[in-house]
Amino acid sequence: MAVRAVRGAIQLDHDDRDHLLAGVTELIKAVLEQNGFTVDDLISMLFTATPDLHSEFPALAARELGIVDVPLMCAAEIDVVGAMPRVVRLLAHVDTLRSKDEIQHVYLGGAAALRRDIAQ
Repeated sequence: MAVRAVRGAIQLDHDDRDHLLAGVTELIKAVLEQNGFTVDDLISMLFTATPDLHSEFPALAARELGIVDVPLMCAAEIDVVGAMPRVVRLLAHVDTLRSKDEIQHVYLGGAAALRRDIAQ
């Protein structure tokens, strides 16, 4: 087993608690499913949100999915002029047999433009 990091992001349509939780839930599920990970593979998860998202902590979506014994942290993304608005980013550390080049990073919706080179 090796520790690997997997990235993901989603751009939301607007800042609303239910919309944010639904979008982050979709992102977490996609990261797990596209990589064949289970909750037991998770070591930790870090979420960032752009400054225009403040209706809820993105980590709550993970807790509501039953991810209760994994350390989670939320932080504010730096406020760069011209940056894409309404984006939640995810960095998860996992135990896996997958090599780095087998990891599938997930960029949903408008966030696919952040990493066109690796977006699914």
